[in-house]
Amino acid sequence: MTLAIAIEPPRQPELLELLTQSDEFTFSLYPPDSCYLLDVTELERPNVTLFAARLDGAAVGIAALVDRGDGSAELKRMFVSAAARGQGVAGGILRSLEAHAAATGITLLQLETGPLQPEAIALYEKHGYTRIPNFGQYAGDEFSVCYEKRL
Repeated sequence: MTLAIAIEPPRQPELLELLTQSDEFTFSLYPPDSCYLLDVTELERPNVTLFAARLDGAAVGIAALVDRGDGSAELKRMFVSAAARGQGVAGGILRSLEAHAAATGITLLQLETGPLQPEAIALYEKHGYTRIPNFGQYAGDEFSVCYEKRL
């Protein structure tokens, strides 16, 4: 299978389906007040770059880079479909997103995930992200775990 990762507009049927799957997965684990998901309109903002991963042309993963305009950015909406997990998709997305971030002057990436997602935590730690105190809207949320990586 051929994995391709590219920047794409979020409002496409296959990507909207991945967003729906991501929503369903997140809401199955956490209370609504602890789900910090950007919707498609927010993903279309000028400071947001959406990465899509495709295996043999089929969309199987997404992630968004939210540029804060101060040399830092937040990784949001990282999701790989259940059928594509374990095939290196998430790692490929992270590498592409990080390379793009570094090329655009971003030196710090931060993210939030949940404690009930050990696979996500392991992925981020494997790729050099370190645990930090919860920041911003995640401060005080027992269902949030935050990480960062300097590029």
